[in-house]
Amino acid sequence: MASSSHRRPRPERRARRVPLVTVVAVAAVALAVSLVVAFRPDGGAETGADGGARAVEPAAGAAVSGSPTATRTTGPSPSPKPSTASPSATAGGTAAPAATPTGASGPSGGRPAGTAARTAAGTAPAAGRIAPGTAYRGVATSYDVGNGDGACSYGPTSDVMTAAMNTADYETSKACGAYVLVRAGSGASITVRITNECPAPCEAGQLDLSRQAFAELAPLSAGRIPVTWSLLSPATSDTVSIRYKTGSTRYWCGIQAIGHRNPLARLEVRTGAGWTRLARTGYNYFLSEQGSGCGGALRLTDIYGERLTVEGIAVRADVVQPTRVQFARH
Repeated sequence: MASSSHRRPRPERRARRVPLVTVVAVAAVALAVSLVVAFRPDGGAETGADGGARAVEPAAGAAVSGSPTATRTTGPSPSPKPSTASPSATAGGTAAPAATPTGASGPSGGRPAGTAARTAAGTAPAAGRIAPGTAYRGVATSYDVGNGDGACSYGPTSDVMTAAMNTADYETSKACGAYVLVRAGSGASITVRITNECPAPCEAGQLDLSRQAFAELAPLSAGRIPVTWSLLSPATSDTVSIRYKTGSTRYWCGIQAIGHRNPLARLEVRTGAGWTRLARTGYNYFLSEQGSGCGGALRLTDIYGERLTVEGIAVRADVVQPTRVQFARH
C-alpha cells in the first residue's frame, strides 16, 4: 500500500479584484510626483540637510571623473572684487591711500611733434619712497642754484622755486620733476619742483631749497629749519615733452620726459615683442642700450598708474619735443 505524502496540498490561488477607483487614484498621484520632479529649478538634484543642492550619485557602472567640472551659468560673469589689501607704510610717514586716476584730458600746447593717448593702468606702480597723501618731516636748508640746472638734467631755467632732494628720497632720480609743498613751523609754505640731488651730509627727509624759496619760509640767516613736506599734483598749463639725449641714434638712445605733472614711475618703448621698460639713470634719462624702440612709440606711467602713449617722436638729439597731453590732476 502506498503511504500518504506529508506535503500539504498547495492552496488554490484566487484572483483578487482591485477596485477601479483605487487604480485611478494611484495613477494620479504618480503623475503629480513626476511633474514636480521635472519642473524643479535644480533640474532634479537632491536637496541636502542644509537646504543646498546635493549631487546625485552616479548609477552603478557609470564612469566618474577624478576632477570636478565647472558648472555653466547662463547669467553674466561676476565682476572681480576690488583688492582689500592694506597699503604698506612708506618711509617717513603714514600709509599712503590708494589713488584712482581720472580721465580728464590735459591741455593742448603749441604744435607738438607727437600724438598721445591716455589710458588707465590696471594697478598703480610702486610710488617709491615718496608716496602721495603722506606728510614727511625733515629739515630745510638752502643753496645757490646758479643757472637752475641740476642732477635731473633738465637744463638751465629761470624758475628759482626749486629744490634738491636728499639722496635717499631722490632714489635714482624717481623724485625728479615732483612738485612738493613745504611748510615751516611758522605756518609759511612754498611749492617747489625737484630738479637736483642733495648728497651727504643731507639726510633722509631733508630738502635743500633754492635761496629764493627758503627766504619765503624763514630768513636765510636761520640756516636750517624744521619742515613738513608732501607731494602735490598741481594745476599747470604745460604738456609733457620728450627729449633724446645727446648722442642718441636708432642704435642707442637715452630718453627723458619733461614737464610731467606727477612723478614718473616708468618709461617704456614699443618693440616687436611688445612694451619694454627702460632702466632709469641717476641723471634722469631712460636708456635703451641696444637701440630697442628708439624713435618708436613711448609709454609713460605716473605713480597713480595713468599711462600716456606717445607716437611720432623722432630721434632728434637734445631737442625738446612737446606732446599734446598731460597726466591728470590728483
